[in-house]
Amino acid sequence: MSFAPLAALLADPTRAAFCTALLDGRAWTAGELARQAGVAPSTASEHLSRLIAGGLLVEERQGRHRYVRLAGPTVATLIEDLAGFAASTEGGGPPAPRSLREATRQSAEARARTCYDHLAGRLGVAVTDALLDHGLLTDDAGLAVTERGRAWLAAQAIELPERPGRRSGRPLVRSCLDWTERRSHLGGALGAALCRTALDRAWVERIGSGRALRVTADGDRALRELLGVRL
Repeated sequence: MSFAPLAALLADPTRAAFCTALLDGRAWTAGELARQAGVAPSTASEHLSRLIAGGLLVEERQGRHRYVRLAGPTVATLIEDLAGFAASTEGGGPPAPRSLREATRQSAEARARTCYDHLAGRLGVAVTDALLDHGLLTDDAGLAVTERGRAWLAAQAIELPERPGRRSGRPLVRSCLDWTERRSHLGGALGAALCRTALDRAWVERIGSGRALRVTADGDRALRELLGVRL
């Protein structure tokens, strides 16, 4: 099957900006995405219709409002991998900030952010390194959870799906190239479970409406005690 139509969908800067914004894992309205990308609402609507038709986005309607989100984890993985590949090439990486507000946002996202439904940025990489250093993960023959890791997860009441890839096509663990750190952070079902735990237990909190996260005092203490992570 040719991937040219898919590549054409993502080749447009506005559509690429929409997909990148939706990596926060939440649903956005067309108006919010239009403001994010700096385009007219009519232009946004046209681009969104193409992304939905191409299977990259799905829409939900609530009354007069139209919400869109990424079609699933596999699409999020594709977008993040493309961003990581672009960052690894000469001249890649995020564009130079055009304002103090944009510079502040980029700095916050580099420290800690969501990558769809798992942790990214320096926080995500630090947690992944700690899991490997403590023998909770192994990368000897591809990334995998060790028996010690399963026991640690059970002790922390972090539940894993029994067969994550059987229905969703999503692996339990996968390495995801972090486009700001140029190193890998943890994705897959385990990455999602850790991010959900961090949010539910208020170890991290969202900054505004974007992808950036802030580590709370409780989170700083928990990360140090459980994994030896110091940020």
